[in-house]
Amino acid sequence: MNKIIITFLFLIGITASSCTTSKSVVSQNVDLSKYEYASIINNDTYHIPAQLMEYEIQLFDAVEGSRLKLINDMRINELTATQQSKLLMVKYGVDVLEEKSIVTVNFIDYLTGRPIASCRGAYTTLGFSVSADIRGAIKRVAKQIAETFP
Repeated sequence: MNKIIITFLFLIGITASSCTTSKSVVSQNVDLSKYEYASIINNDTYHIPAQLMEYEIQLFDAVEGSRLKLINDMRINELTATQQSKLLMVKYGVDVLEEKSIVTVNFIDYLTGRPIASCRGAYTTLGFSVSADIRGAIKRVAKQIAETFP
């Protein structure tokens, strides 16, 4: 009986982890090493509920954890043309489902508007804790960003 329970729990764990794949997709025709700067597109930072601000802070930290230097979006015009050619715009999305959370961070070339890379972090506690799911997904996307922009 114990063997059946252990096998069942193992299968649940495998199923849960297979549904929470974290990955990065990078354009094949782009040299990521040329990019030095990132600017997070304003997602109405000051209009989000206060309890969500901690997650926004963690997303900023995730981008700062890479080699990219964060630039305030209101200061982009102060960059030289050469610096602007090395700038990525960053847009993120958070999808909170009942059973898992997914955080996606997309990097877009500033001058061309072309998507360059997309990093995805997913995490699940099988519905036990939504906040733990979000924190776990942010940690996983931070790892993907750091690996994409070492």
